[in-house]
Amino acid sequence: MSKHVAEIHKGSENIFADLGLPDADSHFLKAKIVAELYRLTNSLGLTQSKAGVLMGISQPEVSRLFKGQFREYSIERLMMFLTGFNRDIEITVKPRLEDSGRGEIRFSFDGA
Repeated sequence: MSKHVAEIHKGSENIFADLGLPDADSHFLKAKIVAELYRLTNSLGLTQSKAGVLMGISQPEVSRLFKGQFREYSIERLMMFLTGFNRDIEITVKPRLEDSGRGEIRFSFDGA
C-alpha cells in the first residue's frame, strides 16, 4: 500500500483569487454580502419566502442566491437587498496607508 502525502498551502483570504477565477475580488465581495444576507435571514428566523419579500425577489431566487448562484447579481443590487433588512450601507473612500499601488474593497458589518 502506498502512502500519498498531501501538500498544504496557506491561501489568501480570497479563495476565488487563489483558484485563479476571473473577477475574483468582485466575486469575493458578493460572497461576503450574500453570507450576511444568509446570516440575517437565519438570525431573524425568516423563511426564504419572507426574506425574498424583504429583498424584492422570489423564494426560488433566494434559494439560488444562498446556494452560491449570485454571479448574475451586481454588487449594487446585493447591497440593496441588505437595505431590505433595515441595514444602512456606508461607502467610505480614503487613502491607502501602504503604497502598494492599488487599493482594496472591504466589507464589514456591525452585528447589531
